[in-house]
Amino acid sequence: MSDLPYRPNVGAVLFSRTGLVFVARRANMPNAEGPAGGWQLPQGGIDEGEDPGTALLRELEEEIGTSKAEVIGEHPDWLTYDLPPNLLGIAWRGRYRGQRQRWFALRFTGEDSDIRLDLDPHPEFDAWRWVPLAGLPSLAVPFKRTIYEILAESFARFAQPVG
Repeated sequence: MSDLPYRPNVGAVLFSRTGLVFVARRANMPNAEGPAGGWQLPQGGIDEGEDPGTALLRELEEEIGTSKAEVIGEHPDWLTYDLPPNLLGIAWRGRYRGQRQRWFALRFTGEDSDIRLDLDPHPEFDAWRWVPLAGLPSLAVPFKRTIYEILAESFARFAQPVG
């Protein structure tokens, strides 16, 4: 399956005014905690002909019900991960081996009440919370953990309270 392409994707590291990061629990993994994973950052596919910045705000609104955020940074490289063997050939109808992701840091400009996981008829997430940036890797599923480690280092400068 290594001849399969990577799915083009964007991801959001959404910072609160207090410097914490938004994570959400996948609706299909309601019992996942800590090292078991299940908690993740908002992310989603880039449509054909769509630029990453447009995809980012679209995905944010689709997944968490709001696009009240401003881009404050961008990781300089595309990051990739491969699906584990048990998901290869199943996820994304077997068309991709993993994802090629462009990651952005954003500052949330709304209120917590603006975050609505229930707006989509098939919500991806069933719970959310704000967490310290350094704790991201321990919440991730193992095959995404390295990316979360890179993001925690790359975006550390944004993990500070703002006015």
